[in-house]
Amino acid sequence: MLCRMNGMMMETELTLALLFERVGRYFSKVEVVSRNPDKSISRTTYGDVLRRSRQLANALVKLGVKPGDRVATLAWNNSRHLEAYFAIPMTGAVLHTMNPRLSAPDLTYIMNHAEDKVLLVDEALLPVWEKFKANVKPAHVLVMGKELDASIARESDVFDAPELHEKQAAGLCYTSGTTGRPKGVLYSHRSTLLHVLGIALPDSLNLGQRERVLPVVPMFHVNAWGLPYACALVGAKLVLPGPNLDPHSLLELMHNEKVTIAAGVPTVWLAILDALDKEPKRYDVSRVKQMVIGGSAAPQAMIEGFLKRHGLMVLHAWGMTEMSPVGSTTRLRPEHDLLPEAEQFKIRALQGVPPPMVEVRAVGEDGKEVPWDGKSMGELQVRGPWVASSYYKNEEEDDKFPPGWFRTGDVVTLDESGYIRITDRSKDLIKSGGEWISSVDLENALMGHPAVREAAVIAISHPKWTERPVACVVLREGTSATDEELKAFLRGKFAEWQLPDAFVRLEAIPRTAAGKFLKSALREQLKNFRLPG
Repeated sequence: MLCRMNGMMMETELTLALLFERVGRYFSKVEVVSRNPDKSISRTTYGDVLRRSRQLANALVKLGVKPGDRVATLAWNNSRHLEAYFAIPMTGAVLHTMNPRLSAPDLTYIMNHAEDKVLLVDEALLPVWEKFKANVKPAHVLVMGKELDASIARESDVFDAPELHEKQAAGLCYTSGTTGRPKGVLYSHRSTLLHVLGIALPDSLNLGQRERVLPVVPMFHVNAWGLPYACALVGAKLVLPGPNLDPHSLLELMHNEKVTIAAGVPTVWLAILDALDKEPKRYDVSRVKQMVIGGSAAPQAMIEGFLKRHGLMVLHAWGMTEMSPVGSTTRLRPEHDLLPEAEQFKIRALQGVPPPMVEVRAVGEDGKEVPWDGKSMGELQVRGPWVASSYYKNEEEDDKFPPGWFRTGDVVTLDESGYIRITDRSKDLIKSGGEWISSVDLENALMGHPAVREAAVIAISHPKWTERPVACVVLREGTSATDEELKAFLRGKFAEWQLPDAFVRLEAIPRTAAGKFLKSALREQLKNFRLPG
């Protein structure tokens, strides 16, 4: 019989209290910048944010908020929202960030499903609140503005925090999926803190106290990919853009605040690249070390465009709400340094490898794990200490969680080095004549055409081949491209049978609340589309 010998180490509860104590002790003078709706700038520090968060925590407790209660926020990226990020978990309650870009019925469902006790709503988002407030009943609604400022100013900046435990819930985010009702993902203090540590690592997002970080990704979308907490932990300056997410506002912030790291979804960066191409000397973005792009696959042409034309490095990342959300990042390894530039860009366009403690596998239609050969496709499954084990109050989706794993719904290949390449969402793969066609590969190749600003590829029913690809494209202003020109651009990159049968010009491609292309809306829009011939 084997005997177990335990180590003789202290046991510390891994809670956000450790983060709050650290930022207050070591980084209280580090600046936090917020851009207001009128584009004016507000400046504060982590020390002031922490002080006001303790006052807010006292105010919430007076309203009857208890450990485990859900407290919702409906707010943009600003210092008041950061105060809520600190204050709510500090009380033992659950920070529930709500996405104002969702429909009123979805917001109603989410708030009622979460049973939020209190709502903190940004003044700028009161019109959104007006659209669904009649159908929800939080006990209290606090407007994040002068009214709330006056209220918390009366509170003590000393907070008698309850004892927190690492398995306690700390945050709640709902997916902005394209099918069915949004699904709740309930994060613990432990999972949140471990995720923060994981993304700060050099081969992940490489965060440190010398960085000035601009989270373009909203704080209502998967906790801004963990960046507000991670920046506080390492003492990095936070630059919060508020609701001003147009390319020129963001470039102006990067220029004025000397941003070194920025993060957002591909659609944001496509617009920024377009703005830089038109006015390459207007903004000084030379201090930007990396632009983290996640949410969906970034076109290789965009990655090349930023580096070749503007000297800006893209860090390609992938993740999901269910993963807190960072699941992988793409960095070149030392053995890649001698590869030709074209080969390096192909690697940069991959989704990369997971951070420590996150494991991945790809499972085929037969239920067996596929080989890591860079060719065999399977559904990506993941597990790790910041990966959800189930959805909040939703047993109907238990099939997404085979024992010890989470099914992502992404179809991928894994190469011998472990690099993930997402070929499609399982529901977006096109099966033509029994063969799979990747809509993502077609889209990213099309967006390399000089006339194409955006592209989305969907399947259209076909009497002989079951499905055929159709490309929806948005052309750049002042350009044109015929169907044959676009098809010719793809030839050589794809087999002839993989090329789209038709090209549909659109003014804009519909997007999800997270800024991704909404293919379900495109499929509905083109449901009566008939293929030529």
